[in-house]
Amino acid sequence: MVNGPSTAAALAERLQLTPAAVRRHLDQLIEDGTLEAREPRATASRGRGRPAKVFVLTDAGRDSLDQAYDDLAVQAIRFLAETGGDDAVRQFADRRAAKIEQRFETVVAAHPEIDRVEALAQVFTDEGYAAAVRDIPVGEQLCQQHCPVSHVAHEFPELCEAETAAISRMLGRHVQRLATIAHGDGVCTTCIPDLKSPEPKETVTR
Repeated sequence: MVNGPSTAAALAERLQLTPAAVRRHLDQLIEDGTLEAREPRATASRGRGRPAKVFVLTDAGRDSLDQAYDDLAVQAIRFLAETGGDDAVRQFADRRAAKIEQRFETVVAAHPEIDRVEALAQVFTDEGYAAAVRDIPVGEQLCQQHCPVSHVAHEFPELCEAETAAISRMLGRHVQRLATIAHGDGVCTTCIPDLKSPEPKETVTR
C-alpha cells in the first residue's frame, strides 16, 4: 500500500522473494479481482525495451482492506444531498477538511522541527491515507496510496475539492491535484511547487 503501484521486480526485491514466486501470487490476485496490471505512466526518461507493467489494487481489492467509509456512508451523503442540496454536501466536505487542518496545526505545534509537508503526510497517514512525500523537479509531491473515502468521493467530488483546498491553506501556497483514487488512478497525487518554481505545464485536475 505505502509504495503504491509497483512492478513485479520491485515487489520481489521488497519481499525478498524470487520474481517467479511473486508473479505466481500476482497472477492469483489478478484472477481473484484484487489486483490489475496497468501500463506505467509515461516518464521523461525511459530505458530501452518495453516498460514493465505495474500492479495496483482494484476497487474490490480496496474493499477487502479496512475501508472507513462504505455503502452506508454513500447513502448518508446521498440523503444529505437530496434533503439539503449541493451546498449541504459542500459544507460537510469543508467541515471534514477543517478537522484535518486542526489535526495538522496540533502536529506542527508539537513538532516544530518537522517540515510542514512531512507533517501533513503524517496527519494524512494517521487518517488512513498511507501518505508519503516525494521530491520532484518543481518541488514536492504528496502521494496518498490509500483513500478511506474513495467510494464517497467517486460520487461526491466535493470531498476531494475541499481536501485540496485545505492542503493549500495548510501549506500556504497553491497546489495542484494531479490524480485521485476516486477517479480510477492508482494513487492520489498532489503537486506542491516550490514558491520560486514554475507550476507544471501539463496536469490533469480531478
